[in-house]
Amino acid sequence: MADFDDLVGRLDYPMLVVTVNDGRRLAGCLVGFASQCSIDPPRYMVWLSKNNHTYTVARGVDRLAVHVLTPENRPLAALFGTVTGFDEDKFARCAWRDGPYGVPLLLDCPQWFVGEVLARYDTGDHEGVLLAPVAVGEGTGLGQLGFQTVRDLDAGNEA
Repeated sequence: MADFDDLVGRLDYPMLVVTVNDGRRLAGCLVGFASQCSIDPPRYMVWLSKNNHTYTVARGVDRLAVHVLTPENRPLAALFGTVTGFDEDKFARCAWRDGPYGVPLLLDCPQWFVGEVLARYDTGDHEGVLLAPVAVGEGTGLGQLGFQTVRDLDAGNEA
C-alpha cells in the first residue's frame, strides 16, 4: 500500500511523549499515533509500539502521562524518539519530577495530562491505550511539534 504510506506520510500529526512508572522502572517514548476520541466524557487514545521499552513497562500501569511537545521541545523528541530504554536511562538525560500518581513529568514540557488507563486494544504492531484525564498541566496554548518537523529522526526501535 505504497499510496497509503505516501498519503499518511504527508500528514502532520502532533508529536507527544508518553511517560510511565511501574514502581520499579521509568520509561518514556515519542508517540505519533494519538487522538482525542470522546468529548463527554473526555477520552484520549495513545498507541504504543509493541517493540518499545515503554510498552513493556506501560503494560503494568494504571496511569500514564502524555506530554504535548512544542517546537522548542525538539531535543526531547530526539531523546525519547531515538534512544531506546532497553539500552539507556533517558530520564538521566533530562529534567523531570514525580507527578500525580508518581507518573514522571518532563520539566521542559509544561503541556501534559495524566490519564487513567481504561482499556487496551490490540491494533496490530501497536497497542491502543484508552485514557481518562485525571490531571492536567498548567502550560497550554504553547503550540505543538508536528511529525514533519521530526521525520528525519532515526527511531531507537523499529515500529
